[in-house]
Amino acid sequence: MTSQPAFKRADPDERRASLIAACARVLARDGAAGASVRAIALEAGVSPGLIGHYFGGVDALVAATYAQVETQVAAALDAAVAAAGSDPRARLEAYVCASLLPPIADSELLSTWIAFWSLVRARPEIASLHDEQYGRFRAGLAALLAEAGVPAPALRRTALAVTALVDGLWLELCLSPRTFGEGEAAAIARGSLSALISTARSAGSGNS
Repeated sequence: MTSQPAFKRADPDERRASLIAACARVLARDGAAGASVRAIALEAGVSPGLIGHYFGGVDALVAATYAQVETQVAAALDAAVAAAGSDPRARLEAYVCASLLPPIADSELLSTWIAFWSLVRARPEIASLHDEQYGRFRAGLAALLAEAGVPAPALRRTALAVTALVDGLWLELCLSPRTFGEGEAAAIARGSLSALISTARSAGSGNS
């Protein structure tokens, strides 16, 4: 009978993923100032040297964590749109309202985002990731608004307005989940979306 080894070396991709997950937890709990090599390694249950081995340093790990969180958010948005079927308005509402539901509307995720936002002005690579993330969100939103009948000249302004609406509702949901629910947030989003689309169409008709 052969004995099993006491230690199993983790696959590199698994190790990277575990370090990113640990970094996200530390950012949510302790903020950007607390995301040190030591703190993240302790959270992950590994030696500090592994962070340098897999990422080259804590700054690159934080950037990789930002990118991973954004990928998870994008996947949730894409899944919501896919589940909505082929109706343009239903797809648009699904995209908007997905941010008001788990896993996006989550207090721990809010804490992680706050840590990221605190780095935007100080860290060019985080600022770049932030701009890319919001750019992708608005591009997806603009495409869905166009499918729903918003005229091309009004797409940018309408997309910016809807983005601001979603950000405000999402923030309130994460901060005050006991006094502000998902259903109420979704109803506000749909009503505001209808008003914004109507205004954009009216403006487009007036310019034609």
